[in-house]
Amino acid sequence: MSNLLALGPLVGSALFVVLAAVFVAASGMVRYIGNNRVAVVEKLWSRRGSIAGGLIALKEEAGFQPDVVRGGLHFFFPFQYRLHVQSLVTIPQGRIGYVFARDGAPLEADQTLATHPAGVDFQDARKFLEAGGQKGPQRKILREGAYAINLAQFVVVTKDRTFALSLERSEADLLEQMAEIIEERGGFEPVVIKDADDQIGVITVHDGPGLPSGELIAPLVGVHPEDTATYHNSFQEAGKFLAAGGRKGRQLQVLVEGTYYINRLFATVERIDKTVVEVGQVGVVVSYTGALGADTSGEGYRHGELVANGERGVWRDPLLPGKYAFNTYAGRVTMVPTTNFILKWETMAVGSHKFDENLAEVSLITRDAFEPTLPVSVVVHIDYRKAPLVIQRFGDIKKLVEQTLDPMVSAYFKNIGQTRTLIELLQDRSAIQSQSSEEMKAKFGLYNLELQEVLIGTPRPSASGDDQIEKILTQLRQRQIADEQIGTYERQKFAAQKERELREAEALAKQQTAITESQLSIQVQQNAGKASLARSEQEAQQRRTLAKADADATRLLGEGEAGKVVALARAEAERVSKVGLATAEAIASQVEASGGARYQLARQVAERFAEALETSGVDVVPKVSITGAGGEGGANGGVMQALLTLLMSEKLGLAVDASDQRAAEEVE
Repeated sequence: MSNLLALGPLVGSALFVVLAAVFVAASGMVRYIGNNRVAVVEKLWSRRGSIAGGLIALKEEAGFQPDVVRGGLHFFFPFQYRLHVQSLVTIPQGRIGYVFARDGAPLEADQTLATHPAGVDFQDARKFLEAGGQKGPQRKILREGAYAINLAQFVVVTKDRTFALSLERSEADLLEQMAEIIEERGGFEPVVIKDADDQIGVITVHDGPGLPSGELIAPLVGVHPEDTATYHNSFQEAGKFLAAGGRKGRQLQVLVEGTYYINRLFATVERIDKTVVEVGQVGVVVSYTGALGADTSGEGYRHGELVANGERGVWRDPLLPGKYAFNTYAGRVTMVPTTNFILKWETMAVGSHKFDENLAEVSLITRDAFEPTLPVSVVVHIDYRKAPLVIQRFGDIKKLVEQTLDPMVSAYFKNIGQTRTLIELLQDRSAIQSQSSEEMKAKFGLYNLELQEVLIGTPRPSASGDDQIEKILTQLRQRQIADEQIGTYERQKFAAQKERELREAEALAKQQTAITESQLSIQVQQNAGKASLARSEQEAQQRRTLAKADADATRLLGEGEAGKVVALARAEAERVSKVGLATAEAIASQVEASGGARYQLARQVAERFAEALETSGVDVVPKVSITGAGGEGGANGGVMQALLTLLMSEKLGLAVDASDQRAAEEVE
């Protein structure tokens, strides 16, 4: 008994410890939280009472508290708090977590996802709510890492599990549906676009204001990195996208190669192939979006408008060969070949571009009433700078071929067929081909096409079993055979002639020695004649040279003699002139000395008479004296007297006495 009494205090102490431990545990005064866990604090009672609305008690009311308890030993007022210990929210690498807020401001009517306050983290529930965070699915997502999140306020949905605290059945169903939608969209993994896939991502935004009436594609917004308030970094920051004025719907901006962490509840991604413009083609863009631009096609073009690149309509500049991240929901790219392509009007013959798969031979009616079909091929080229004009006018190349080129080419060759017979159509194929190439170039040019060449095949019967063309061809073949026979006969005739020439050549070869000798003899004689002719020509040239030298000498002597005579004549004339002048002066002096011209004349006459008598040798005193009837002393004087009187009278111009005249006449 004494032993039991001795153990009493010890047992009491142990019992007290046990009771104290049970009390501490039951009251929740002391709690330990592991470092890899987090505790959501629920306040069971408070002097402030219960919260008036919502789920989280921001003013220390009874209910779930906004702040969580992290790892370590914590002390609480007994029987006032309940701790809900949860594991940390862990997002594996390469995964995305979606957040659903249970408490916060309600969503607006046009909202799908809740706005996330700027600069607020999901790990600070108090700040989230005080900053106006909204309840519901959040626009902001969680990237890989571990997060100490208040799971009473936030539910985090990942691919592997859902992190939440005491979900109700209805709430669990809602979150399960959200997870299924995310899974269908591949939203738990980032968008990865590889270069090898040659694909781009077309974005469809499901949140924000709608597009204006008449718009199909949302325009570019928030694409400038320097504007940090609106740059959404390829839709990875939904809040900035909406702040930049982004709208829901398909976006003009696309995703290219790279990795993108995009909230799939905010935006879905559709992969499409890149637009590839092969070498030998250009891509003409018809844009469904953009501003209304001014027409750039020019005043002379009235078939539609061309606009600058980026505006709504047919772009003025086509896409050159290469790869383009072109959003095909925002426009259409029509490929136009820039290499030559062939169009065949022939059944079962289709070009590589298949623009002519619905074309057939051209049906003709010839001038002689045959009805063949004519296969035709044309080689066409489109200038890459004019490709937008062609697409703007016709929509695509196939429509151009079927609606314009087919009827034009068919009508042209129908007209050609009516001007020729079937035989002429067969025989003049080359001429028709050249003519059509020249005439149709202008017609194709009206449609901004360049016609390179027209090729015409052989006319065919329009129906099976029709052998009329074959009969014509048979006649032409027979005619050709006849022409070939004529040619054969001509060649045979030519061969016979050549054979005769061969025989003559052989005979000539036999006599070649004699012919050679005779030819050499002829050549020797010709050379001798040429030498004789050369000598004769040299002698004649020598004579001509000597004669020319004599003539030149004679001419020079004549010219010297003539000069001499001229000089002598000039000297004689000058002498005579001077003598005459001297004589005249002497006569003038004599006249003056004689007392007048009459006396001077008489004197000169007497002198001349005396000179004459002296020269002639006549006696001055005649040997025989003859006197007249009157004798010496008669009235009329002698003969001499009469003659002198007559001469003097004539010189002086005096009247002659009649008796003297008679005496002179008698003397004569």
